[in-house]
Amino acid sequence: MKRSIVASLALAGIAFAGCSAYQSTYDREMQTLEQKAAADRAAQEAAHEAAARYAAIVYFAVGSAEIGQEGQRELSWFVTQMQPYPQAMFDVQGFTDSTGGEATNAQLARQRADAVANALAGLGIAPERLVVQGFGETSPAATNVTKQGRRNNRRVEVTVR
Repeated sequence: MKRSIVASLALAGIAFAGCSAYQSTYDREMQTLEQKAAADRAAQEAAHEAAARYAAIVYFAVGSAEIGQEGQRELSWFVTQMQPYPQAMFDVQGFTDSTGGEATNAQLARQRADAVANALAGLGIAPERLVVQGFGETSPAATNVTKQGRRNNRRVEVTVR
């Protein structure tokens, strides 16, 4: 009887030691995975911070959604700057000056933003990385009283999201 109790306790001890060894291995593996995930998050945050230093602004003629040569150069430069950041997402936001009706301006702002998004896609930025919006005349960058102010308001801003 004593031998069977001792044998049972010995087997239980071996089983416990096996579970303990398994648990230790599991804990080490989980710790390693958690450390790697934290390092990956830190690297992604650093990359996002670096990419967020860049932006592009494309200006438009009155009533137009056509990107001029200056705008094309700006977008090419921006795409070149974004090459090291293949995971970056972008806001493409269109605006107008206050000339024209509110509904017309909202539509024109969206057309401008779409034109810039299409140009970015043509330069290699995947469309699913772009969030495109048109704001019309609701967020002026400058006064609409002067010619220069209105020019500054006819724009599309591309920023890292």
